[in-house]
Amino acid sequence: MTLPRRSLLATAALLPLPALAQRAWPSRPTRLICPFAPGGTTDIVARIVAEQLTIRLGQPVVVENRPGGGATVAAAQMVGVEPDGHTLFVSNSASHGISPTLFRNIGYDPMADFTHIALAATTSTAVLVHPRYEAQTLRALVELGRRRPDGLDFAISGAGTSTHLLGMRFASEAGIRLNPIPYRGSGPALIDVVAGTVGLMFDGLPSCIPLIREGRLNAIAVADPERNSFLPNVPTMIEQGFPGMTSYSWFGVSGPRNLPRPIVDRLSQEIRDILRMPAVRERWTNLTANAPDTTPEQYTEFVREELRVWGGVVQAVGLAGTGA
Repeated sequence: MTLPRRSLLATAALLPLPALAQRAWPSRPTRLICPFAPGGTTDIVARIVAEQLTIRLGQPVVVENRPGGGATVAAAQMVGVEPDGHTLFVSNSASHGISPTLFRNIGYDPMADFTHIALAATTSTAVLVHPRYEAQTLRALVELGRRRPDGLDFAISGAGTSTHLLGMRFASEAGIRLNPIPYRGSGPALIDVVAGTVGLMFDGLPSCIPLIREGRLNAIAVADPERNSFLPNVPTMIEQGFPGMTSYSWFGVSGPRNLPRPIVDRLSQEIRDILRMPAVRERWTNLTANAPDTTPEQYTEFVREELRVWGGVVQAVGLAGTGA
C-alpha cells in the first residue's frame, strides 16, 4: 500500500536527525582543509585525493589552504565544526604527531576533537643544499657547523613538522647549532632554498625530488634505514655516521569529532579504493610516496602511536612545551 505524502513526511519527521543527514551526504561541496601552503607534499597529496573523491562522491571536494603554526592553526579551526561530512582535514605528522607535544596551547586535542578516517601517504625525507652551498656532504655540513658557533640557518616548512624535528635531532647528535627559519609550507621554503636565500633544508621527497632531478638542489643524505630507490647514489644519514637517524612524514584524512559512522565508512572505503587505482599508484610512485591501506581503527591507532613516538623525540631534543 502506498502511504499518503503526509504520512511519509510524518515518518521522516520521526527519524533521528543524524540518519537524515547521513542519507543526504554529500549534498553540497566538501572542503578538504590543508594546513600548509600550496606546493608542498601535504598540498600535493590533498589535491590528488580531492580530485578522485570529487568523481566518486558526485560533489566537488575543494582543497582550502590554511597555513600557519606548524599546521595547528587550521587544526584548531576544526574544533566545533559541524560533523556532517562536508568539512574534512588533511591530518599529518605535524598537526597530529609533533605539534601537540611541542606547543603549550594548540587549541585542540588530536584524538578527542577528530574522527580519523584513513592514512593516505607516507614519504621519505632528504637533506638538501643549494648547489653552491659551502657544504656538499653531511660530513662537510658538520664541519661547517662547528666553525660557526652562531649556527647554520635551515629552512623548515613550519614549526613542529617532522623535517623541523629531524634537523634539531641531527644538530643535537652532531654537536652543532641549526637555526630554523619557518615558512608556511614546503613550497615557499623551497623557493628560497633554490634561490640561495637559505642554503639548507630537510624536506619530504615528493615536493623536492623534481628540483633534485633538475639539478636545482643537491640531496646530500636521506633519512631512510636504507638507500632510497629513487636516489640510489645518495647515502643515508646512518651510512654517514648517524645511527638511528631516520624520519618520515605521513598524511591522512580526518573529520571533526562525532562524524557519523556511515560517512566515516564511506570515506574510508573510497580513499582506500582511490589508493588502489593504478593511475594513483603511479602518481604516488612518481612522488616517491607509499600508499598505505588502513581502516579507520588502524589509522586512529597509528595517530595515537605517532603522538607517543614524537613526544619522546621532542623530549629528547629539549623542546617539549617550548613552542620553539
